[in-house]
Amino acid sequence: MTSSHTDCHFCLQSLRGRKYALRDENAYCVPCYDSLYANPCEECKQPIECSSKDLAYKGRHWHERCFRCAKCSRSLVEKPFAAKDEVLLCTECYSDEYSSKCFHCQKTIMPGSRKMEFKGSSWHESCFVCQYCQQPLGTKPLITKDNENYCVPCFEKQFAHHCYACKKVITSGGVAYHDQPWHKECFVCAVCKTQLSGQRFISKDEYPYCVDCFSKFHAKKCAACKKPVAALGGAKYISFEERQWHGECFSCAKCSVSLVGQEFLTQQDDILCHKCGSA
Repeated sequence: MTSSHTDCHFCLQSLRGRKYALRDENAYCVPCYDSLYANPCEECKQPIECSSKDLAYKGRHWHERCFRCAKCSRSLVEKPFAAKDEVLLCTECYSDEYSSKCFHCQKTIMPGSRKMEFKGSSWHESCFVCQYCQQPLGTKPLITKDNENYCVPCFEKQFAHHCYACKKVITSGGVAYHDQPWHKECFVCAVCKTQLSGQRFISKDEYPYCVDCFSKFHAKKCAACKKPVAALGGAKYISFEERQWHGECFSCAKCSVSLVGQEFLTQQDDILCHKCGSA
């Protein structure tokens, strides 16, 4: 610039008709100003003369022509950029080198764009969707199966077990009976409705029964004492001509000797030992 200042503050030469620069209200000729105050360029190491634009970032300086991406050399003047280990990069190069890759599409998640993170992986917001309905999951509850994410309604529709009794989804636990899933609280005796999960039970006609109810309503009756026999699968009983006896009840009708493992005779509805039957 030209002004009414008469002499250079440093070399004292006349500034009349010459360009000069001001610093702290003092005027300097261009050569003196550049030698005293010009910042060295980070790229070319040459002084940035007062006639050139000085671009500064975090205390460092560049010529306008030197302010470029360290990888692709494209100018960063008036463009967004990022710094990594004091190296300047355009956003594209920075993303290629350092930004996360979307777990779904494997493309770079650009700086400044919204990123979803789940189980240590990152997604574009538009890629983080339910595998079935394709609706964004955002921060909604989700369930993962075979590395795919599902919203809860879609997962239940596609994969969840439904209770054989109440038809509702079984979200945890459950009981398997006759190859069908049941809620624990729905798996009850067909008669008294006592919960059978973890208890001994007996199956008849595809329905489960507690031992007491099965004995009361379905167990065979002893021909001698008329009480149920074989309430449990492991109980021992004797069967003959569609009649059953407890082992301790299977005895001669006359002398009461046990006939378990012995030969016996029948007389009408009675069973007799060989001796009583031959008398």
